[in-house]
Amino acid sequence: MMIEELRGVLGVPPVPQGSWERDACFVSTAALRGTTAALRGTTAALSGTTAALRGKSAALGETAEAPAEVAERLAARLRAVPGVRRVDVRPNGFLVIVVATPGRIVEDVLASSQRQRAAPVAVPRTGEASAALAQPGAVPPRPGAVAAPWPDFPRTWDNPGFAVRYAYVRAGAVRRWAGALGVRTGVAARPELLDGPFDRAVLRVLAELPSRRESRDPGWAAYLERLAEVYHTAVERACPIPMGDEPPSEVHTARVRMGEAVRLVLGEGLVELGVAPPGKI
Repeated sequence: MMIEELRGVLGVPPVPQGSWERDACFVSTAALRGTTAALRGTTAALSGTTAALRGKSAALGETAEAPAEVAERLAARLRAVPGVRRVDVRPNGFLVIVVATPGRIVEDVLASSQRQRAAPVAVPRTGEASAALAQPGAVPPRPGAVAAPWPDFPRTWDNPGFAVRYAYVRAGAVRRWAGALGVRTGVAARPELLDGPFDRAVLRVLAELPSRRESRDPGWAAYLERLAEVYHTAVERACPIPMGDEPPSEVHTARVRMGEAVRLVLGEGLVELGVAPPGKI
């Protein structure tokens, strides 16, 4: 898994940067955390130079290393990770990692969300279908989760919560429709086929998942709203199911697979927010 290999080098998952319309980039500050500069950020800010920082560290019996030096060592290891196309080192020690095939993010997300594959139990709410309660292997909303950030009504596009819940349901429906039309589902797809602008927009948001999981403030509500928005757009503009007489293709398989990852992430985020993923809308 690409993200796990990058984490293995950096210690933490990198954070996606930019729109990914052209290059799929991640950024990492791992080199800063591994230096005396990171430990003595205040001193570094006051001294303003690496030389001054080294002098102060030497007085304390420590060996200081500039962030850029650490970054160069990390960059050499990152360039050996399969799927990494380029690694740039900024003067401040930031690492910019460009991956060759952003579609590989889909399998990373699916693998890391294995425990979330079963749809969570839907807690009865006003207007929700009781059939959602019977889903096998369900996981109830996590105890102590924050209050639901959206009202159940109105069920229109003006309510971001509706867009999120509908995206969750829609991704499941797309998989069923695709399977009925002969598209292979539930199998790994060719990630290089997810290269259109609407596919890349979804991948860009999915790529935030690993770093958000480890953040003290993951911002689940806003994240799910963005993921739902790009997914709905992708379904409308880069259809994952054959239209008319169009035969099923590997592109459809890849897009349905991406939708499976979107659904898992939406379900996980809803549970984190104390919202029951719906069985239907």
